[in-house]
Amino acid sequence: MAGERMLKFVTVERDMPEKRSADVRREDFREIYAEFAAEKAAEQASRCSQCGVPYCQSHCPLHNNIPDWLRLTAQGRLKEAYEVSQATNTFPEICGRICPQDRLCEGNCVIELSGHGTVTIGSVEKYITDTAWEEGWVEPPKPAQERTESVGIIGAGPGGLAAADVLRRAGVQVTIYDRYDRAGGLLTYGIPGFKLEKDVVMRRNAQLEDGGVTFVLNCDVGKDIGFDEIRSRHDAVIIATGVYKSRSIEGPGAGSPGLVRAIDFLTASNRKSFGDEVPEFDSGELNASGKRVVVIGGGDTAMDCVRTSVRQGAKSVKCLYRRDRANMPGSQREVANAEEEGVVFEWLSAPKGFTGDPVSGVMVQKMRLGAPDASGRQTPEVIPGADYVEDADLVILALGFEPEELPKLWDQDDLPVTRWGTVLAQYGSGATDLPGVYAVGDIVRGASLVVWAIRDGRDCAAAILEGFDRNRAVAAE
Repeated sequence: MAGERMLKFVTVERDMPEKRSADVRREDFREIYAEFAAEKAAEQASRCSQCGVPYCQSHCPLHNNIPDWLRLTAQGRLKEAYEVSQATNTFPEICGRICPQDRLCEGNCVIELSGHGTVTIGSVEKYITDTAWEEGWVEPPKPAQERTESVGIIGAGPGGLAAADVLRRAGVQVTIYDRYDRAGGLLTYGIPGFKLEKDVVMRRNAQLEDGGVTFVLNCDVGKDIGFDEIRSRHDAVIIATGVYKSRSIEGPGAGSPGLVRAIDFLTASNRKSFGDEVPEFDSGELNASGKRVVVIGGGDTAMDCVRTSVRQGAKSVKCLYRRDRANMPGSQREVANAEEEGVVFEWLSAPKGFTGDPVSGVMVQKMRLGAPDASGRQTPEVIPGADYVEDADLVILALGFEPEELPKLWDQDDLPVTRWGTVLAQYGSGATDLPGVYAVGDIVRGASLVVWAIRDGRDCAAAILEGFDRNRAVAAE
């Protein structure tokens, strides 16, 4: 019976796909986990308890039907599993690779809470859709009927691409404008290949293009084309630019050569993986080879930087973070992977300046955690007299991202923004106070997760379609 294939969490232990050894994976930018075999994927999926209130689903931003596609995988019904997964998630194979499952679905798995070890949801999700690609089940959007309405999307990151997919399947004419030469945003140029190999992103871009989405690349809105012109071309516009302005750092020597932004460092590395000419990499400016590297920050971007530095052949790699391990925002799984690869973490350490010109060291002040702040997190406090200098030839600043000043860049004084500079948009629909203008993803939320951008893009597209249908109904009266 089909039901007998489930509820095996008591007799079958949690098992991840095989991880390549640290010594081997340090030498390349390939993904570190192997694929599940069909039998292993079915076995791990069978551990799902099929609980009545699936916390994995409720803690997924996309509310993916996780128990359903786990059950179908356990039963060997992979095409149906893929169809269920794709119904709520535009890019399940991407989420399966880069979502912080330990903080979302897997971290809230009922059998994990009962002490049996979580179901390996992310790995099964990745396996399902990779299999779907191999079997030819993934097809470009094929609308049953074309519509006359047109939507322009500014930004080809996950939020913009997710909105384009939903709109195109409904027959809407979609054009995406992006400043880079390849679509994908941070999926393409921000996230390293050892977490997300680039052919995975490129095939999704090709799928959308094959389905009728028009890409206008190397197009910087505000320079190459005006925002007003884009509005005049389309019935609706979605702002999905993300946040790319790096937070700055102050202190003695903050302008010295050898201090680089994380986004520049990661983009250069990813461009090299595409075979592009990158003068800043070839000159050594954005290349960690042979250098003592210090990365400042504790988020996932910092983890990407330290692990990229290792693969570029850095002499040593250290990460400074002002709080302790338990309070860092980055994925604990990524920290563990970095430590396996030789990265040293200096917890409760913050920079107060830099020595040398070019940089030769980071002036570090040791910290301790004091009273909680308004958010409940303990506030770092300086320990007097505990300063030291950390030797460094390359310092990578991974302090987070802020929104660009879009009203100024686009000459749009009426574009509503918050006091943080993010676009002010309605929850759910993404509608702004400008008629026909919507916003999704990080440009609304601030720097956040890819899965939230996908959710925003899908929700916004649904709201736009409802608006188009209302307009048609009114016109028909």
